Amino acid sequence: MLVARFYAPGDIRLEQAPEPAVGPGQLKIAVANCSTCGTDVKISRHGHHHIDPPRVIGHEITGRISEIGEGVTGWSEGDRVQVIAAIPCGACHECEAGRMPVCSRQQSMGYHYDGGFAESMIIPEAVLAVDGVNRVPENIDLAEASLAEPLACVLNGQEIAGVGEGDTVVVMGAGPIGCLHVRLARARGAARVFLVDINRGRLDMSADVVRPDAAIAGEETDAVAEVLRLTGDRGADVVITAAASGRAQEDALRMVARGGRVSFFGGLPKDNPIIQLDSNLVHYREISIFGANGSSPAHNRRALELISTGAVPVADLITERMSLSDVHKAIETVASGTAIKVTIQP
Repeated sequence: MLVARFYAPGDIRLEQAPEPAVGPGQLKIAVANCSTCGTDVKISRHGHHHIDPPRVIGHEITGRISEIGEGVTGWSEGDRVQVIAAIPCGACHECEAGRMPVCSRQQSMGYHYDGGFAESMIIPEAVLAVDGVNRVPENIDLAEASLAEPLACVLNGQEIAGVGEGDTVVVMGAGPIGCLHVRLARARGAARVFLVDINRGRLDMSADVVRPDAAIAGEETDAVAEVLRLTGDRGADVVITAAASGRAQEDALRMVARGGRVSFFGGLPKDNPIIQLDSNLVHYREISIFGANGSSPAHNRRALELISTGAVPVADLITERMSLSDVHKAIETVASGTAIKVTIQP
């Protein structure tokens, strides 16, 4: 079978590999879709400290069950499934307290286990142990279902930040994650949602699809001043930084309302993670700042429900479908910002 293996930064190889054998407690799937994201770009360029090469990457995974390992019940060959990316241990203090996204022993598909840039793959016992395989509703296709994993992360972030009825929400970053944030904020009852990006082309492309109440080009106008203008100088109730940008995080604190919430959703580059933060601004205006990292198996199940019910449409966010042999092109397309979501169909 064909696989895409990461060996080193700048070295992802398309290779022929033996079909994997299913073991006890495991499932084997024929991969239908493995969508790509900015993390795949970072891995391709810089590697990752959790990846011990060579490793088949790809973590936004859907497929059909092709074999069932000994001891696994409740599944049949041909079942359509979506697979979690982040695998909590299920037994540490954080997991037992319901905080699975920050499990200290978390593993990941495409990092610790071979991922979805392959024609077939094994779902490890660790995923099944935390109920991390989800049935895909019949009314959505497997490409749509592959977006349940990033939507699960978005759902976790908005729950932490308390996005809700009547809020004015600013989403900084018009990539696929930003688009999902816009749509989920609407589904959670936000009154107005503004989308900000420094890339005019990407902003226009995404805004044409998700229709924010305002699309603000950060390189052409002062985004902080524009948000304040749009809110009568009050600021936004919630600002979500869906971009790996320290400036976005700093601007978020200047455009959020008194008593508002800021979600640092996008992580910063490891070599430049420090921002300037006016602590007095946080103190006197009682601003809450939240981190958001990953998702739990339950978030993945709920994300599938949001897609299935139409509360968060995703089909129109998939703007490129490519074969596994085009994996390098797919990753570069993501890096260029010329597509919203790219999915690979092995």
